[in-house]
Amino acid sequence: MTPDAWFLDAAERGNPATEIDRRHPDGLAWSRGNLARPLVHGATYFRELVKTLEGTREGDLVLFTDWRGDPDERLAGPRTQVTRVLGEAARRGVRVHGLLWRSHPDWLHFSSPQNRQLAEELQQAGAHVLLDMRVRFGGSHHQKLFVVRHRDRPERDVAYVGGIDLCRGRNDDAAHGGDPLAPPMAEVYGPQPPWHDIQLELRGPVVGDVELVFRERWDDPSALSLNLADHVRDLLSRLHTEVVPLPEQLPDPPECGPHAVQTLRTYPRRRLGRYPFAPRGERSVARAYLKSIARARNLIYVEDQYLWSGRVLRPFAQALRDNPELRLICVVPLAPDAASPTVSMAESWGRKQAMKVLAKAGGDRFAVYGLENAAGTPIYVHAKTCVVDDAWATVGSDNFNMRSWTYDSELTCAVVDESAEPSWARDLRLELMREHLGLAPADAAERLGDPAAAFDAFAEAAAELDAWHEAGGIGPRPRSRLRRYQPPDVHGWRRVPARLVYEFICDPDGRPGGMRVRNRF
Repeated sequence: MTPDAWFLDAAERGNPATEIDRRHPDGLAWSRGNLARPLVHGATYFRELVKTLEGTREGDLVLFTDWRGDPDERLAGPRTQVTRVLGEAARRGVRVHGLLWRSHPDWLHFSSPQNRQLAEELQQAGAHVLLDMRVRFGGSHHQKLFVVRHRDRPERDVAYVGGIDLCRGRNDDAAHGGDPLAPPMAEVYGPQPPWHDIQLELRGPVVGDVELVFRERWDDPSALSLNLADHVRDLLSRLHTEVVPLPEQLPDPPECGPHAVQTLRTYPRRRLGRYPFAPRGERSVARAYLKSIARARNLIYVEDQYLWSGRVLRPFAQALRDNPELRLICVVPLAPDAASPTVSMAESWGRKQAMKVLAKAGGDRFAVYGLENAAGTPIYVHAKTCVVDDAWATVGSDNFNMRSWTYDSELTCAVVDESAEPSWARDLRLELMREHLGLAPADAAERLGDPAAAFDAFAEAAAELDAWHEAGGIGPRPRSRLRRYQPPDVHGWRRVPARLVYEFICDPDGRPGGMRVRNRF
């Protein structure tokens, strides 16, 4: 259970240019004495975020990054729109700095207008929010973080890291009725798509680590965009693009808990405008998974939006082959979210290839499930979390695909509990499993504590709900939300375009050509 057995050391991170490890006085590549709390569901996270932001005072500092932000998304009921909560903080003297991905054009079904509008409205309120396109061609800034530092109250300092954006669709709760403000998605998810997600609340010295992630990006001297059209659009809209200096970083908050936390990133190797903090890129997200998965002996539990790429999942397959007692459970969306048939087909093709790799290695010790709510509507699984042997767990923005491991910017945190009776990773797994099975908290530990029993409980619950559907929904509905995942068949002439779209759009590899696979990460 010791962190050094699970975490990367500075050399294993593979990015000597960053200050993320050198900043620790004890020479560790992680911080100790933290308190990590999983916030399951967007509604849970948004309530905590609003409470924290409303408690800021003049002179405090708020830093955030986001992939997509919708100005009108309500975080916690009336009068809690994103622009209102952050704008009011800026107007009362809080220094608000944000980095929003500039985004690809909206005709590609991304979020360029929304991100621009959010930046403009927050700038008008006095915040310093920039549109950041310092990515590889076709890539994105996918990190989602908040850091709140209090000028005279370090014990209140907090960071939030995970997969939840400040946008429509994320504000769902345990009932999974969906966000009243919903984005367009595939028809199978209905007009108000149910959404499953998770964020991590961090207190203690790790807040300084997350803050450094933001500062490294903010202080990058490269142009925010190399696209001339972007500069013209900024001039016409009067969007400010100057990078104002950040205040000097405060000392790390005091220790407050038993959790060791390692901050992990993905940055691509850029040929133009190299990151000064990662001139050759960084693959610590991928490297951390390679190290931890190789140690797995009993159970790997994954919740992931994509679960694509046979190359990314080969380490899981090798672990299944090497350890006959190891089991792997994956929870994914039952259907792609894209309305485009071509993109949906490509997503299905990618997951099917990944499942073949895992099924060949693990046989009946590998299982994939999806979720549905009480009305039978699929729940879109946007969570990005992994628990290995109830000892090491991650929550972050990265998915199990090549984009997250090589191409887009990502941020995740790995947690190891250093208390006398470590339970953090186990408690996270039990909380997630309990909800999906519809169990009471008191029953979860007894029924799901043993990895083999948990694996069997998932299989039995999914079989029961599948059988209920096959029988026409006669009789009481089982309390579980689990369905056995069956990938759609990609057959005939469609296989070729699906593969092309998948490999060149959905799942590109950002490493330079000629790299051997075993050295890819």
